[in-house]
Amino acid sequence: MKKVAIPELREVMDAVHYRPAISIIMPFEPKMNIKAELAHSLKTATDRVAQELQDKYPGESGMLVMQKLRKLVANLNYNTHKKSIAIYLSPVFEKVLYLDISVVEKIIVDESFEIRDLVYSKKQLRNYLVLLLSGKESRIFLGNGDNFVRIMSNTPESVYAYVNQVPERTGNFTDMSERKEIVTEKFLRHIDHSLDGILNAYPLPLFVCGVKKINGHFKKITKHAGSVVEYIHGNFEEASIPELKKAMEPHIADWKKIKQKDLVRVLNEAADKKKLATGMRDVWREASKNMGRLLVVEKDFMYASEHGGTPEDTGAITEPYSRFSYIRDAVDDVIEKVLEHGGDVEFTEKDVLKEFGHIALVLFY
Repeated sequence: MKKVAIPELREVMDAVHYRPAISIIMPFEPKMNIKAELAHSLKTATDRVAQELQDKYPGESGMLVMQKLRKLVANLNYNTHKKSIAIYLSPVFEKVLYLDISVVEKIIVDESFEIRDLVYSKKQLRNYLVLLLSGKESRIFLGNGDNFVRIMSNTPESVYAYVNQVPERTGNFTDMSERKEIVTEKFLRHIDHSLDGILNAYPLPLFVCGVKKINGHFKKITKHAGSVVEYIHGNFEEASIPELKKAMEPHIADWKKIKQKDLVRVLNEAADKKKLATGMRDVWREASKNMGRLLVVEKDFMYASEHGGTPEDTGAITEPYSRFSYIRDAVDDVIEKVLEHGGDVEFTEKDVLKEFGHIALVLFY
């Protein structure tokens, strides 16, 4: 997962709220694109902002912001090696961030800058693993967008490597079927063992493809059931890369569902290792200690709160409350803390994290 850790985020989040607040997040790779193409994309974005300002903020404030925006765009750094930019602008504030993450374009004209907008704009890459099984061999691939890359393992990928490890029996031909079962199980257990290192290097959703019988056998013995998104039944022994990609298309179409299932798996594994904070209060405390590796939160979850007795303590807002301790949305503050110290943030749909208190933080370990 790509990180969005940028020290300047604090400056953006602490900016005084002043209308109109403009946020432009868009791809920006001068080293990979012709300058004229980038200039055209920026002009299109600028024209969109101008139209929204004319509709929502006609008059001097809108004109002032547009003048500042055109000046910022004219002075962008085309020598950067980054992948995207985020422009934050209001009548009293301006900031350009050059980012290491891939994003989809987003333009917002509002009354404040929201850190969620930057996270929402991260381009969600469809990365996953495909394990092909047959009675003869196994292969594993990394699916990455339109590419399929074979991952080589130190474990023998052919079942014949395990034949001689099973003692021969003579004089009883009925033992041949039993012998084949023993060889197959030994073969599958070695494959499952090889997944330890592969899933550690590539902690991604895993699809297992093979005939129904071999899939069922693997399902019974695997230690990595939590990583398996789906067992796909079929004969893929002679499948080419294009054929494999085509076979996978319907199974990865609803990528959001796959991603959310995998995030829940990650949270459960962290919980098993005692490295998970759940619920707003515990998440706030651990994030304040800079312990957050991955924050997972329902996208519409907000939490108005007030500071407790220490910086690591917060609680739900109660009336009457002090305007000096009031936090409009503690979730945004937690997102900022996690990103600022090298963690990552992912969103899910409503109630996916219900059992975790709607928000969870995987700690560094």
